[in-house]
Amino acid sequence: MPTLTPEEVARRYRLAKERRVPWESHWRECYDYALPQRDGALGGGITGGKKTDKLFDGTAPDAVEQLAASLLAQLTPPWARWFGLSAGHDARIEDRDALGIELERIAAILQNHFDRSNFAIEMHQCYLDLVTAGSASLLIEEAKPGEPAAFRFTAVPLAQVVFEEGVSGRLDTTFRRWEMRARDLRERFPTAELPSLPAGGENAEDARVPVIEAVVPDDRGFQYIAIVESGAAPGNAQTVLAQGRFRHSPFINFRWIKAPGEIYGRSPVMKALPDIKTANKVVELVLKNASIAVTGIWQADDDGVLNPATIRLTPGTIIPKAVGSAGLTPLEAPGRFDVSELVLSELRGRIRQALLVDKLGQVDSPRMTATEVLERAAEMARILGATFGRLQSELLTPLIVRTLSILARRGEIAEVRIDGRLVQLEYRSPLARSQARQDANDMLAWLAAVQTLGPEAMRTVDAVAITRRLARAYGVPSDLMREPHEGASGETALEALAAGMSAALEAPGNIQ
Repeated sequence: MPTLTPEEVARRYRLAKERRVPWESHWRECYDYALPQRDGALGGGITGGKKTDKLFDGTAPDAVEQLAASLLAQLTPPWARWFGLSAGHDARIEDRDALGIELERIAAILQNHFDRSNFAIEMHQCYLDLVTAGSASLLIEEAKPGEPAAFRFTAVPLAQVVFEEGVSGRLDTTFRRWEMRARDLRERFPTAELPSLPAGGENAEDARVPVIEAVVPDDRGFQYIAIVESGAAPGNAQTVLAQGRFRHSPFINFRWIKAPGEIYGRSPVMKALPDIKTANKVVELVLKNASIAVTGIWQADDDGVLNPATIRLTPGTIIPKAVGSAGLTPLEAPGRFDVSELVLSELRGRIRQALLVDKLGQVDSPRMTATEVLERAAEMARILGATFGRLQSELLTPLIVRTLSILARRGEIAEVRIDGRLVQLEYRSPLARSQARQDANDMLAWLAAVQTLGPEAMRTVDAVAITRRLARAYGVPSDLMREPHEGASGETALEALAAGMSAALEAPGNIQ
């Protein structure tokens, strides 16, 4: 692929933005009703401004925040090991012990950098965008030397990024347009030849400069170029701020679900938006009806004495009227609005169900049995199966690959290539391990059935392989396992395994 030019970047950005225009009104409506406090999500708003004037029902904003927090806890829990590195199936048996120890050390270093960085904060912001608009973008940059962590994460607002879908079906082409202050521009691109800025003393440092960054894949990785968009025409961009190449894209773009033929994702808020708008309107009408019920509607005879313009309905007020006239009388409402409670309760239930509040939220009962835990995990895996598969492919795997590449470039770890053969990536988050725990239960049930067939059947069981499979299901680190010595008998392991199976099966609370 030829080197990108400023004119080509501006042209492709303009075309990609035109394809995004039909989505913007839909996104703005989702943010208005479900996440009004998201500053700068689609631009045009004032940071910190009041944004709830049209919002009367808080069910959707509360459900969005709960779903985003649940995704953070279920997929990438802070200060917890939600990933692991282990030896692949092509690794030699005699090298597995040393390789496993080294991979655990690398995973511990990577987790330490995650904990010291702003990963949890920015990842939560991305989950809020994902749940509300269906698409999100996470920027991963290498931090400056001397900072606590090697990574710096940024949740990029959808107003700044446009995507192009590649042949692989992933959003691997990213264009970001944002305005930077002159002082920030010099700090970010210290070696670049900056364009001439308007004179104005100290105010010149606060002048906003529009910058377009592009990351485009090619056969050798990803091309990167940053340009200044100058002039009124979108294609009139000439100043190149930086140009280079990435091995892995710094922009991680991911979606909730994707419809065929579409680039951007669709969110659960989009699915529940009719109910959200209806509930909001119902609450608005209920409030209006309540104000009428409190103050009432009155009628009066025009008797020449009573002046309706001067009447104030306050305690102790004396309202004059003519002799023999009806004076001021209340007007009876033509109907009652009690049915609104039934409609509103049903709408709120559907909103909470669409946003998975009852599935991923906190349980009402303080204690649950082991069976309830397993059934709850199975239900979550069933509901989020397709979404989790997409997030694993578009978010989690590129995230680990990109961060490992940064640490290897800094010399903190050896270069690791996750290909599934020598090194494989394991997900140890609560949502990812639910299926592994179910597999472990099936394995123990199978071992119990084999045990009933007698000692001859038990001799066909590979105790070492089963132990390793169970350790992987329960997330046991590789450095706690060792290979059996050559020539060692497996009788002792089989006997211990058979003796402990009954106790494990009789206590399902230990298998969660």
